[in-house]
Amino acid sequence: MDSSTCCCRCYLLNTPFAYASDPSPLQDFCVAINDPKDAVFVNGKFCKDPKLAKAQDFYYSGLNIPRNTSNPVGSTVTPVNVAQIPGLNTLGISLVRIDYAPNGGLNPPHTQPRATEILVVVEGTLYVGFVTSNTANRLITKVLYPGDVFVFPIGLIHFQFNVGKTNAVAFAALSSQNPGVITVANAVFGSNPPINPDVLVKAFQLDKNVVKNLQSKFWWANN
Repeated sequence: MDSSTCCCRCYLLNTPFAYASDPSPLQDFCVAINDPKDAVFVNGKFCKDPKLAKAQDFYYSGLNIPRNTSNPVGSTVTPVNVAQIPGLNTLGISLVRIDYAPNGGLNPPHTQPRATEILVVVEGTLYVGFVTSNTANRLITKVLYPGDVFVFPIGLIHFQFNVGKTNAVAFAALSSQNPGVITVANAVFGSNPPINPDVLVKAFQLDKNVVKNLQSKFWWANN
């Protein structure tokens, strides 16, 4: 056996024969059905004939406009995803503008189940962070100023908090055309129908009256 044959055999023994993975989900779930006539939803969107595409399919205007932050959390998220730009379908990217009120405007703890987020501050001062997965649950934080960039890894709970006395603005790119968002407080205490209070009493080690009080509140969803 010559050296080239030996090297080839070693390579084959140490190399996977194929690489494959499932496509990333673009919605919370996609239930399979047998009858195509009932297939209203797909994992993504139906595609227009490319010959009929026009500039408007790839365009959005208005991210320069400040948003109203007069709400319970003091922030507003303006998304630009496949719902706003149809041409983003299958391209795996989207954008948001986030406005924060002075003195404590908060984009509350949340996660994007389908995207990593990279955020740049253009105005104000933000305290940002994310928490690693169990069992470490390590909090990683940073104070950001205009021009600073921070990354929130896919699926991890994260937040941004305006620690300045003026408005703050940030833009973020996300690695999905439809990243989704789960705001922790909304999901846990504001689900519809409500989670059985006994579950939350046990999970959070809280008095049942405290749990019921939290469930009775209006949970603001700003994105």
